[in-house]
Amino acid sequence: MNDYKRRFGDRAEGRLIRSLPAFNKFIPYIMPTRNDASNQYEERFEVSVLDRELRRLRVEGYKGIGILHFLIAAYIRGVSMLPGINRFVVGRRIFARHGIEVVMTVKRALTVGASETTIKVKFEPTDTIFDVYRKMNDKIDEIKADDGSNNTEDVAEILCRLPRFLLRFALAVLRVMDYFGWIPMSLLDASPFHGSLIITDLGSLRIGPVYHHIYNFGTLPVFIAFGSKYHAYEINRRGQVEDRKYIDCKMTMDERTVDGHYYAQFLQAYRYMFQHPEILEAPPSKVVEDIF
Repeated sequence: MNDYKRRFGDRAEGRLIRSLPAFNKFIPYIMPTRNDASNQYEERFEVSVLDRELRRLRVEGYKGIGILHFLIAAYIRGVSMLPGINRFVVGRRIFARHGIEVVMTVKRALTVGASETTIKVKFEPTDTIFDVYRKMNDKIDEIKADDGSNNTEDVAEILCRLPRFLLRFALAVLRVMDYFGWIPMSLLDASPFHGSLIITDLGSLRIGPVYHHIYNFGTLPVFIAFGSKYHAYEINRRGQVEDRKYIDCKMTMDERTVDGHYYAQFLQAYRYMFQHPEILEAPPSKVVEDIF
């Protein structure tokens, strides 16, 4: 990929996948928007092993490391093995994204009146949970420490100063530019609608997860919401009662990027990492490149 040269039809944030079967190329014409093509999936993940591992890391000095960092790190590791998860559809074409970009909404304080903003953090397929911890915390601390606006808010502020008819016209122009891949990288970096994954921690609000839509504008193909950790008393194989911990996750995914079998392989790998979280402490031995 390092020696890949941009070709006609590629975008600033991704390359056009040209070797897909004709049926896969045809699907975006049948389902032109993400809401047309969204699949919803729910799973309960046991976090008993993960909880012990996170407590150990916090004792070792990684203050505040939690399930959010793990979920993002597990997603990144999944992309390193199954890069099709990081594809996106725009302009009725399927692209392989160059990097991994995670978007989330952050409140500057957990109060009703506190303002909120979005952050976008860029990762590499080789990143470990420690890299995720560092990059996420740096970005969140930067936002919470700054009472001013970030790039996303600056763009929104400029657009919202326009009269309504001009704002609608500007957004229509942006949609056309997005369709043809003409939006400059500076705007893509500021956009919370362009990225690999959008994730929300509803457990921090002490509620369960929701099925969240994925936006028709932009390129986000996956939305993950997870809720509060809870206990369940269950009988093990020896007939003994065990206290196990779980979280509920709900995912909304764009089915045009990959087929159901591919998503199933990703979710199986995701489930495996909950039981073996230590593998995310070291980089992957191999990074798989998406097809061309």
